[in-house]
Amino acid sequence: MVTNITTGLDRQTKDIVKSTVPLLQERGEDITKRFYQLLFKNNPELKNIFNQTNQRKGNQSKALANAVYSAAFYIDELEKIMPQVKQIAHKHKSLNIQPEHYPIVGENLLAAIKEVLNDSADEEVLVAWEKAYSVIADVFISTEKEMYQEAEKTIGGWSGFRNFIVVDKVVESDVITSLYLEAADGEPCAIHQPGQYITVKAEIEGAPYNYLRQYSLSCAPGGGAYRISVKREDGLNGHPPGIISNYLHSDINKGSILPITAPSGYFTLDSQDTRPLVLISGGVGLTPLLSMLESTIKNQPEREIYYIHATQNGKVHAMREAIQKLDKKHDQVHTYTVYDNPTDNDNKFYDKVGYIDYNYLSTILPTNNAAFYFCGPKGFMQSIYKSLSQFEVEDKDINYEFFGPSEEIKD
Repeated sequence: MVTNITTGLDRQTKDIVKSTVPLLQERGEDITKRFYQLLFKNNPELKNIFNQTNQRKGNQSKALANAVYSAAFYIDELEKIMPQVKQIAHKHKSLNIQPEHYPIVGENLLAAIKEVLNDSADEEVLVAWEKAYSVIADVFISTEKEMYQEAEKTIGGWSGFRNFIVVDKVVESDVITSLYLEAADGEPCAIHQPGQYITVKAEIEGAPYNYLRQYSLSCAPGGGAYRISVKREDGLNGHPPGIISNYLHSDINKGSILPITAPSGYFTLDSQDTRPLVLISGGVGLTPLLSMLESTIKNQPEREIYYIHATQNGKVHAMREAIQKLDKKHDQVHTYTVYDNPTDNDNKFYDKVGYIDYNYLSTILPTNNAAFYFCGPKGFMQSIYKSLSQFEVEDKDINYEFFGPSEEIKD
């Protein structure tokens, strides 16, 4: 993996780029919003790649603004942003981003900088940023090239999209349904790491472009098939229904073909750690943690596991019976369920009404010297992070993933 970065940028160029940091901090989101407007206007075919829902919500603009700001701030020592580069590169690999996309992005990004910053972005600034972008793009291209090559060398691995057939479809709750996928060509599929995701390409008849969506693999690795467990987004509080989640729930059945990319993702289980494992999920955030749970039971049968899941009530609680069976079968597995709005029929299904907080964690967990993994909605994850900090869990033991563009969790 790329670690040593030689930029080749002269001192003057670096100084000019660094001088724009305050402007990027102030106007970064304005620049990236305008960038996406220009990108899709000039290159509408790229709507086949970018998630238009995230565009409407502004999530993608915010994520890109943070990345551009970090690149400018650390232009002297780009190796410091390599964790962020690798995280983004995993997303790019799953979307099949190619080197030829980078000049297109660069052209529109520079145009957006020029337009938004206006008099503050003279020719000298634009030339400096053009040079800097070329270097940053090369870092991404090199990192992603290594990832593509690694995927192709893996047994059962591939690059780009590969057709998979839906061999089973299981309703897990009122809102979550699982799809079981096997390679349509009958060949093996790559063994994923617990916590990784795949990208599904939805080719909907009559739609103006294809849709790409990323879904965590909710099964343990090595079973010969993949499982994704998809929450149907019905559209609430003024938000429209999820096009792809509803398509997968309603139109995709046993025998359907779905093109997918090879497993990607940095949010993965450290299977060398033997300390207690604590998994905390909210809603459909359980999907990557289920993979970690099943994998640890299989590969580390002596490791203590504490799995805590929060959701509204039994109607939307997916995989409840399967997890209860694991709890009863394996003495080292301890499961807890928290409902914030239980129904009258839920009495025997939950351990606590309300939310997961520090007081509850400190009651059910015997130690803070453990590996913690959590996933769920933004507010849930911010609350869990705060609770773990109160529990004095070290940052190195805290692992999490947002669904969608990465956001700040320590707000």
